[in-house]
Amino acid sequence: MLEIRKIAAGISLVLEWKKTGKDYVASLTGGDEHVGAVGVGFYDHESKRASSSVVTTPGHRETEIALNGAKAFSKACKATSVFIVGIHLDNITLNEINEIIAASEEMISELAVIIEK
Repeated sequence: MLEIRKIAAGISLVLEWKKTGKDYVASLTGGDEHVGAVGVGFYDHESKRASSSVVTTPGHRETEIALNGAKAFSKACKATSVFIVGIHLDNITLNEINEIIAASEEMISELAVIIEK
């Protein structure tokens, strides 16, 4: 698996991905790793548009990262993608949440640039 690493809110975030047939699978984890949300991205070659759907496990808040990650990933790879997110930090503050979200968005953008090459 290929990967991108970043430190945010004092934890290591790891974005890993691999090609699976014609499609792609990615995971973004950090802190106490788990599956918090899973996004599935789709690419329509006719309209050249990507869309995504997400399933979030009860009590988890990674929905937006998984949804946006799956859409961006499918748009970049022009294929179906699965984007798993599981980030946990005990007693997380609002500033730490914002730092993790910003780092996640940067990592997803970096991934898109790598995949589009």
